[in-house]
Amino acid sequence: MTDIIFKPIGIIHSEHTVHENTPPIQGGIFNPSRGKVEVFEEFAEGLHDIESFSHLILLYHFDRATGKNLTQKPFLDGEKERGIFAIRHFNRPPNPPIGLSIVRLLDVHDNILEIEQVDILDGTPLIDIKPYVHQFDHREEVENGWVDNTHMDDIGAWNATPKGLRDKERTNREK
Repeated sequence: MTDIIFKPIGIIHSEHTVHENTPPIQGGIFNPSRGKVEVFEEFAEGLHDIESFSHLILLYHFDRATGKNLTQKPFLDGEKERGIFAIRHFNRPPNPPIGLSIVRLLDVHDNILEIEQVDILDGTPLIDIKPYVHQFDHREEVENGWVDNTHMDDIGAWNATPKGLRDKERTNREK
């Protein structure tokens, strides 16, 4: 096998500068924070017609991830370690960690995309953008594994940050 090398196509800008205070677990759905995607000029032509979509899928490099464990305690379940491929934690072995977020597209100005529902650290390298297409990306009858055992409805009312979700009284509650 040969090495796989990614070249960033842009930079994600957000109000989130401290990992502990950044919304986790696709936290943008619980947090309306805004940001911008700066697509490098050499790739700006690739944004043609993107303004017709309401949501985008951003693929990015977790450039500040620190670990490579195969098990990790997820933010929603601070008591039990789970396999890294059964959670959405940013520490991903063995490759450089890749993140995925769905954001709402608000506006497009040349090579700048204004977005909201941002759960990404400021300055994160952008690897790719894909339009969210409901007919392709939405699935019915989905099983959410161990996540079904959590109180998802409560998360929006909590301080949905890594620091906030470590409060043991707010995790591991059975329905």
